[in-house]
Formats: sequence, C-alpha cells, structure tokens
Amino acid sequence: MADQHSVVDGIHYHQHDVVIVGAGGAGMRAAIESAPKASTAVITKLYPTRSHTGAAQGGMAAALANVEEDSNEWHTYDTVKGGDYLVDQDSAEILTREAIDAVYDLENMGLPFNRTEDGKIDQRRFGGHTRDHGKAPVRRACYAADRTGHMILQTLYQNCVKHGVEFFNEFYALDLIMTEVDGVKRPAGIVAYELATGEIHVFQGKSVVFATGGFGKIYKTTSNAHTLTGDGVGIIWRKGLPLEDMEFYQFHPTGLAGLGILLTEGARGEGAILRNASGERFMERYAPTIKDLAPRDIVARSMVQEVLDGRGAGPHKDYVYLDCTHLGAEVLETKLPDITEFARTYLGVDPVTERVPVYPTAHYAMGGIPTNNDAQVLSDNETVVPGLYAAGECACVSVHGSNRLGTNSLLDINVFGKRAGNNAVAYAQTADFVPLPADAADGVVKMLAQLRESDGSESVAELRKALQETMDRNAQVFRTEETLQTALADVEKLRRRYPNVKVHDRGRRFNTDLLEAVELGFLLDLAEVLVYSAINRKESRGAHMRDDYPTRDDENFMQHTMAYLTAGLESPASDHIRLDWKPVRFTQYQPTERKY
Repeated sequence: MADQHSVVDGIHYHQHDVVIVGAGGAGMRAAIESAPKASTAVITKLYPTRSHTGAAQGGMAAALANVEEDSNEWHTYDTVKGGDYLVDQDSAEILTREAIDAVYDLENMGLPFNRTEDGKIDQRRFGGHTRDHGKAPVRRACYAADRTGHMILQTLYQNCVKHGVEFFNEFYALDLIMTEVDGVKRPAGIVAYELATGEIHVFQGKSVVFATGGFGKIYKTTSNAHTLTGDGVGIIWRKGLPLEDMEFYQFHPTGLAGLGILLTEGARGEGAILRNASGERFMERYAPTIKDLAPRDIVARSMVQEVLDGRGAGPHKDYVYLDCTHLGAEVLETKLPDITEFARTYLGVDPVTERVPVYPTAHYAMGGIPTNNDAQVLSDNETVVPGLYAAGECACVSVHGSNRLGTNSLLDINVFGKRAGNNAVAYAQTADFVPLPADAADGVVKMLAQLRESDGSESVAELRKALQETMDRNAQVFRTEETLQTALADVEKLRRRYPNVKVHDRGRRFNTDLLEAVELGFLLDLAEVLVYSAINRKESRGAHMRDDYPTRDDENFMQHTMAYLTAGLESPASDHIRLDWKPVRFTQYQPTERKY
C-alpha cells in the first residue's frame, strides 16, 4: 500500500501500517522485515546513511568459531558478567543465540566483512570476550576493518531501497499520539516536523517502532554526534511511560584526549597497549588475566585512576597513552585505517611511530525505553503497550545490564531490530488503525510557536554548554552523593531558565536553530532522570561508580531502576519523578566477584 497522504488545515496526514522512527541500524533492520509485508514509513531526522550506527568501528560479536573455538554460551556468560550481573539473562541468551544468524543475514545482504585466508568471516579479540567462562581472551568480533558500523549502515540502506521502504528524510519526530481504546492506551501515530518546509506531518500507523538511538550530548566530552539528543527516549518519557536503568552510562576508554572522538577497542583487540606517563602497561595491575581487554567500565575507571594518582601524561597530566607503535604500519593501515587517520588529523599524532593520547569519552546509554524480548514497549514492569515497539540504543531489553560488552551494540540493533520489525508487522496485519484525535498535532504546533516567537534572553547554546559541563564534572566515571546532587541542582536551574530561551531564526525552512531548542528540552529531561536515578542507586555496579558506595550491593540493588514521570516537568525532580524497581531475570549465572 502506498503512502495515503492528505492535507487538512495545513497539517499533512499520512497512513502506513508500520511507522518506524529512526533510520540507524535498528530502524532499517526493522524496516527490512516489515516493508515486504506491509506499508512501512521510516521517519528520520538524518539522511539514513548519516545515522550514528555508521560511527561504530570495531566489530559485531557472534560465536562463529571461525578462528578459534567459541560458543554462544561463553558469549552469554561474558555479556552477563560484563554487565555486572544486571543483565536479564534470558534476553542475553536470545542475543547470543541469534547473533550467528544476524551476522550471516548481513553477509547475505552483501556486507564486505574481513576474511580469513580460507575465505571465512575473520574475527578479532575485543574487551570482555573470553573462552571457557573467563579463562582467556577469544576472537569473537566479526569486523570490516574499523568501519564495521559504516558497512552495516550502507548494507542495510541498500536493502531497504531494494524492498521499497519509504523514507521521510530530515523529518523530526516530536510527539507520539496515544489514544485510549477499550480502556487501553495504544499508539495512533507520530507527529513530525519537516525540516525543509517547516510543515507539520502526522503519520498514522497501526504499529510504531522507536529506533532513535542515544543521548550522549548530555555530556561535553562524547563520542556521540551532535544529533544524538535522545528525542525518542524523551518523547516516551513525556508520554508518562517509564524509563529503565538510566543511571548507567558507558564511557568508552579510548577517546582522543580533549576531543572524545572514538578510537575503537579493536585497536586493543589487535594488540595495542594502554600506558601511563612512565610507559607502564598499567592494566596488568587492574585486570591481570585479560589486561587491556577488560570490559569498558573497568578500563575507563583504571585510566581515570591513573590520572587521579598522578601518573597521567601530557602538560596537565590529564590523559594516558594508547600505544600502537609495535603493531606496524601494515596492520594499522589495513585493519585500523580510520583511527590511524583520526589520530593524524585531529591530534597530529602518527600511531605508527607515536603513542596516542586518550581518555574516556561518554559513549553509550545502557538504559532507555523498557521492552520485553519481543521489543514491545512496557508501561510498567510487565504490561505491554499494544502496537508500540523499541529497539537499539534507545531501548532497554536489558541485554547490556550496567555495562555493555564491546561489539554487542551492533549485535543488539540487528537482533532486536529484526524482532521489532517482525513483531510490528505481525501486529499490524491483525490490528485496526487507532483513531486520531482532532487535535493530534496541536501540542507540537503550540510548542514550536512558543519557541519560535519567544523574546526571551537565554541562549540555547549557553544552556546546552552549562548542562554538558556539569554532567562532565559531576556525573561522569566517578560519582558521589555530593557531585550528583550538584548536577541535579544545576539541571533544575537550567530547566527553570529553559522557557526563556530565544530562537533567533524565525523562519520556516531549515530552521535548525528552532530544532536545537527542542533538542535541548529533551537533553535536560534525560540528564535529570539519569542523575536522579544515580543518586538513588547507593552502590557501585558496572558503569555506575560511587566513590561513597564503592562496592556492589546485590542484597539491595540487584534490580533495575524504573523511573516514572508523575507531574509537570516545571516542578523539582523529587516532585515529578517516581522511582521503582524491577527484578533482574536469572537463568544460569549467579553473581560472583567480577575479576578479570
């Protein structure tokens, strides 16, 4: 069925069976499943091949055992242990079991993986990947040089075109329409803003899939692109649906110092070594078994600890080194060409002959929109919202627990993106369209008009800068009650200033000034939930390291945080955020001390 398009009172109305928000890896993988069977629209704020999946470098995990012995059971163990046992283990088993087909799906779609000498998909070592339940590192990451995400994105896009997926490029989704039917709220569609014209579009769909990525721009030093402002997660939050485990935000160990631009963990998989100012391979002290290939939270904390203890390098002793010099020019130019070029371009350092200054960078949200294993969005611990799905970084299944295992993100978007697409189309084939309310677009029209016409004195850029600086300073790798309370107070002050922002561009076409003001609102919302949840978790687990509660507390906190919006956002966080808990699901792995 082609797009059913009409215009009423200046609002554009479209009708599709499945409406997908986001055209990164998860969104396009869902679209490939749904488009052959149902009318599918993909709404995306970026041209699809500019989505942030393209920035992923190192690989995609799957126990293919092409290079050495491996099993999906070992992969499950590493995922659970890497997530510091907050992983829902049944979800992890699905992820690792379906990983093999996910890789072969991409290969059959045409993805050019690196190959072994006998023509099989090559695999490299990666942080936290081990054989025989932690005994030694294993080669599990399937890769395409250090451009794996880029290759996945291009491959998925080509296959979407092949299947006739209808893309609405540079359309900003700003609201989810929910309608009550027989006492149950169901999604009726999406309200979006068209960047090129400034016009409002309503996309009515039988099922709606959120695949909108992360929100790393709440931090100043981040590997995330400027567009990763958490719009989808923020929309869900404002609709009164919960968010899960928002306090867990991963810092990738090897960002270019001072910039945050990512250098893949694949470099350490190929043998690169982290060194402090004196040249010591310091990870031997923190993770004696797998050293530089420990999970990301452990490596990031170890790097920061080296700096705090005075062993940092550089004029201000504020970074450590990634040493690739012993790998040789051939390995760097063939297996790691992008990061080699990044170091040369952005720092003027040649990894072939010089050590590269690195420091942890905000990278990935483990928390987000709670879903079950079928990618259905939940309205509480168990209740499904009929017809609403989420996949990828915006979702929390939870397969990542409190710390995502490297290369499981590209796996997650393919496994659960596929599940979201299949389940969304199955639902759409039996469901009717939910009626649209007459005022479906009024909330978005009013919000944009208020921002566009505001004569306030506050600068969007200044507020965003202040948010990012307090988050970097107070809610980063190490946290305490004091720093988190400071961050919360700062965010609440910024929230009070936000209604007074001034948008200088009053025009309709390509008004990015206006949209940055909207995005700032989402960033403030999500930063507040993150910090408020972090204050409440009085333990250290995975990426959440509390200096004032330095140990993991399984008795009180072996459970997921569930945050609910209960009142208007203009009140203090304690008045509008309610926190609850959800049990972690166990199958075979009981928590043990996390040694590597």
